[in-house]
Amino acid sequence: MIKLIGIPFDANSSFLKGPSFAPERIRLMDREGSANSFSETGLEVKENVNYLDCGDMHFEYTNAKAAFNNIESKIKHLISDKSKVISFGGDHSISYPIISAFTEKNANLNILHLDAHADLYDAFDNNPFSHASPFARLMESNRINSLTQVGIRTLNTHQREQAIKFGVNIIEMKDFDFNFIQNLPSPLYVSIDLDVLDPAFAPGVSHHELGGMTSRQIINIIQNIPSEIIGADIVEYNPIRDLHNMTAMVAYKIFKELVAKMNV
Repeated sequence: MIKLIGIPFDANSSFLKGPSFAPERIRLMDREGSANSFSETGLEVKENVNYLDCGDMHFEYTNAKAAFNNIESKIKHLISDKSKVISFGGDHSISYPIISAFTEKNANLNILHLDAHADLYDAFDNNPFSHASPFARLMESNRINSLTQVGIRTLNTHQREQAIKFGVNIIEMKDFDFNFIQNLPSPLYVSIDLDVLDPAFAPGVSHHELGGMTSRQIINIIQNIPSEIIGADIVEYNPIRDLHNMTAMVAYKIFKELVAKMNV
């Protein structure tokens, strides 16, 4: 059974705080949202039927190193029985300890990263644990087989250099098509920053970056992945900036489609 864990940690956000409130709000859409619990594949996504909700982690301190140790330890425990795990963030920095935990059991782990930003900074604002740096930390560990980034539309000189250094396959939004999907190898971890979507579809994010994906495009990506997805995260939802829970509903929809896909 898929396990769901909330990781309400946003101490590494560089612009606005707020993603720490996300897990509770996304869950609320299951009970009080305007949609039913069915995925588009016809699977009814129900707690204790096809996923187990393991609640939220709690953080007494905002120290990144201590928090990351706790996150990695928690994920290792959740996957110790070979379970698949979906995590609700939280800012994107949490992907570093989450995916690090997965690499211990998956020596050839591949990552699909959907985002407006490459998050490859060596140390954004002198913070190596910034939400703008998790994929630099992961790639320098030499424990990732491949990283494919899709929807990127904020590359600067430093991040282009980092992408070349680490051999990252980047499909910028200006060049977007669906051809990359068929080349995604197994096992696959999917990391979804909701600002990959155009703000018209997901206003409840801290960093509004115009020219992004439609909600239909991201759903089509998830539904057509041919490889085995062993884990995923949905991060950077900021309820403080949301309008009428619009982005919470987007996150809930993505969650249902991930559960359906990972149950195959």
